[in-house]
Amino acid sequence: MPTVKSSMQGKICMVTGANSGIGKATALALAQMGATVVMVCRDRARGEEARSEITTKSRNNAVDLLQADLSSQQSIRQLVEHFKQRYTHLHVLINNAGAAFTGRRETVDGLEMTFAVNYLAPFLLTNLLLDVLKASAPARIVNVSSASHKSGYIQMDDLQGEKHNRSMRAYPQSKLAIVLFTYELARRLQGTGVTANCLDPGFVATNIGQTGASLPVRLLIKLIGSFGTSPEKGAKTSIYLASSPEVEGVTGKYFVKSLPKRSAAISYDESLQRQLWEQSAKLVNL
Repeated sequence: MPTVKSSMQGKICMVTGANSGIGKATALALAQMGATVVMVCRDRARGEEARSEITTKSRNNAVDLLQADLSSQQSIRQLVEHFKQRYTHLHVLINNAGAAFTGRRETVDGLEMTFAVNYLAPFLLTNLLLDVLKASAPARIVNVSSASHKSGYIQMDDLQGEKHNRSMRAYPQSKLAIVLFTYELARRLQGTGVTANCLDPGFVATNIGQTGASLPVRLLIKLIGSFGTSPEKGAKTSIYLASSPEVEGVTGKYFVKSLPKRSAAISYDESLQRQLWEQSAKLVNL
């Protein structure tokens, strides 16, 4: 067996949205490298199915499943509690879960759904796990963004899309927020041995955008998605940032195809990064 496959031996990795698409491909690759993988899934049955597939394919029994609904802050807090009851360390956190919704809908916390799931969930989850990550240093935080962040813009007075709700705007905004958060987080973690990077997985054929969409919309998404690359290819940069010795100590960067690239100009605005952080902390009661 090639040594590279066992390079994650002794490492504990958490992957959100791990039962399908890029998340599942990422979880499988890390399990194949010998990591202990904690899959975070919303649906227990689908999660169990993916877990047994990953266990079989990787021949690694250290694959755990924790159920959480990332649109609920209470559920995220319970997830962290359950994790801390089982584990004392966390070496890699991959904030992979994402969703796109047609039309404006609200979470149980009264927040706009796309913004809450794609951005506030990783913001809260990461902050609640920082103590364990720091205690496990060197540790890595990997945030999955998207090229669509380049068409996103942040309106601090309308983060919830109440004034101008266009679902086409909510997704890029949430992905831009992830990049801004990553840069601010990397700065705050300087000197702790914990790194934070984000990435664009490329255009991947996944189930994103299917939730609650009408049949014609679902079919259209499927058709467009058929032109996308495979989840395995889409997961490559996540896996690289989670495991490669080449990026040990590298932080505060945006990666495309496992190479550091420039993200949107606005994402480097430090005052916007700080404002978004402060506003987010209020929205999740940190």
